[in-house]
Amino acid sequence: MQQTIRTSEPIGLVIERLIDAPVALVFRVWTTPEHLARWLGPKDFTPHSIRMDFRPGGDWSAIIRSPEGAEYPMGGVYREIDQNRRLAFTFRWTGEDEPDTLVTVTFEPNGEKTRLTFAQTPFETIESRDSHLDGWGECLDRLTAYILQNHV
Repeated sequence: MQQTIRTSEPIGLVIERLIDAPVALVFRVWTTPEHLARWLGPKDFTPHSIRMDFRPGGDWSAIIRSPEGAEYPMGGVYREIDQNRRLAFTFRWTGEDEPDTLVTVTFEPNGEKTRLTFAQTPFETIESRDSHLDGWGECLDRLTAYILQNHV
């Protein structure tokens, strides 16, 4: 007998980082194409073709290139923009047959630092979630290093 068990809660992920930079700077690095071009994508990936219509209802898109030359286009729609506090946008790999996920990024002051909380949901499978966890974790590592190394 084959049995399928599904939980009633959506599969999601949450990643937190404490970044040694003020909230306004971290928010700007998330919301400006020239900054995104320096950290978007996992380690050793190169982002390009970043397009942002930065307003609620506006589209965004980007492509990341792997070290082997494979390209991965992504995009979505901005749902919420609360300056220096919160971003919410849809995310999908363009051309793949997966539903959109919702990404929410919050920026909270912690003294002179920023507590960034990244959340993404729902995923259809644990494997898909874990793949995004690894990729976004490396993105946030790159974002933190970019801010610290470049004093943007």
